Amino acid sequence: MLLVAAYWRTNLTLRQLGPLFGVSKSAADRIIDHLGPKLAFQPRRRFRQDTVLIVDGTLVPTRDHTVAEQSKNYRYSTNHQVVIDADTRLVVVVGRPLPGNRNDCRAWAESGAKDAVGATMTIADGGYPGTGLVIPHRRATGQAELRGWKQEHNRSHKQVRARVEHAFARMKGWKILRDCRLKGDGVHHAVLGIARLHNLVLVG
Repeated sequence: MLLVAAYWRTNLTLRQLGPLFGVSKSAADRIIDHLGPKLAFQPRRRFRQDTVLIVDGTLVPTRDHTVAEQSKNYRYSTNHQVVIDADTRLVVVVGRPLPGNRNDCRAWAESGAKDAVGATMTIADGGYPGTGLVIPHRRATGQAELRGWKQEHNRSHKQVRARVEHAFARMKGWKILRDCRLKGDGVHHAVLGIARLHNLVLVG
């Protein structure tokens, strides 16, 4: 497990990582393939009635072009929908990865995150119109500015929604999420495993 965690944290090549643990490159590869899925985060299946969640998508640059597409950052990436608990800041749901050219509005449903959350109140940024999520107020056509109460609501909304950005920042301290060389489901297992380690750090 230490080898897997070291791989996710440092993103060293297997040729570099193997000698650090006294194993061959192929043995390190087998260990990661075997143990990576076992470290995966398990999504929460039930939520309290008063729970408030926050969702946002993050792009993970991925070299396996069979699961990735060129995204807005011009790199081949996968889109991951991540949902956190607004109160505890723990990751509660991670959707299946989709090609990076999927917008968040579409990825929310296709990744399975929407079904996992169900009817629980969930807030998001303005990239999720028409999804039923709580998003910022927008000016109507021809409207110069929003009413005062809507502006205040947007400020409060932004402050709370920033918590999911903070979660992304901590998760991307694991360098594999900056340039993932894993193939197939490897990127999904890495995100799930890092989400679990992120939660363990928060709960101590």
